Parts: sequence; structure tokens; C-alpha cells
Amino acid sequence: MISTEQIKELREKTGISIAQCKKALEDSGGDMVKALDFLKAKGAEVADKKMSRELHAGAVSSYIHSTGNMGALLEIHSETDFVAKNPEFRALASDIALHIAAMEPKTVEELLAQPFVKEPSLTINDLVKNHIQKFGERIDVVRFVRFDTNGAV
Repeated sequence: MISTEQIKELREKTGISIAQCKKALEDSGGDMVKALDFLKAKGAEVADKKMSRELHAGAVSSYIHSTGNMGALLEIHSETDFVAKNPEFRALASDIALHIAAMEPKTVEELLAQPFVKEPSLTINDLVKNHIQKFGERIDVVRFVRFDTNGAV
């Protein structure tokens, strides 16, 4: 029997719906690690299904380091304004902009493959897929630019 506390804990870790967390725990026999792996695999599956959908909204996000010597701009798209205006989507964009400033990726492909600076067990691609699963919409990192007064761009 899966407890409410287990479901709550998994939901707090992932932000994914209660129903999906409950199913993941049931399918994994209550094992939290297996449930997380299940949700990660499910997120990849959901993201793959949504790749053909058109993107009509999005956001531009920025990060400026506290020294003012470096920063990044990011363009990220979603299917609807509803998601683009969601605080969690905006937080995702901010986190990716921070990551760009810190890790200096050169291309979107390189960015997506990098371990996320705030949570190295996830790649940026994993992070995006988790949000695709959470929102039920396609999300794409479109482009970015990094600025550094020390010459590294």
C-alpha cells in the first residue's frame, strides 16, 4: 500500500501530478528511487510524443552575475502563453540562463547535454523534459548568448 506521505514526497521532489506520482510508486512497489526513474523515463516518452507540436509562445530570460561582469540571455519557447507566463516556466528559463553563464556552452546541443549546475544528476535536457511532463506541452530551448567582459563569449 502506497502512503499519502510517499506520494507527497515524490510530488515535492518532482512537481509532477499526484496521479502520476501515485502510479509511479505503485508500479515501483513503493521504491522511491525506482519511482523517480519511472517518472524520468515517462517524461522522455511524453516529450518525444510532443515534438511535432507547434510552438506559439515563450520567454526571454536573463541572468547577470552579481559582479556585473558576465551574463546570459536565453530564448525558450512553449506551445501556449498559459505555460510561457507560468512562474515555474519562468523559473526554468532563469535556471537555464544561470547555467549558461556558469558553464559556457557553445551550442544548444552542448547546453542540453550538460549536467545542470544546480542538480548535477540531471542534464539540462532532463530538466526540460521534466517540465514538458509537468506542463503537458512541448518546450524548446531556441537560442542563447553569453556575455563576459573578460572576453569569453
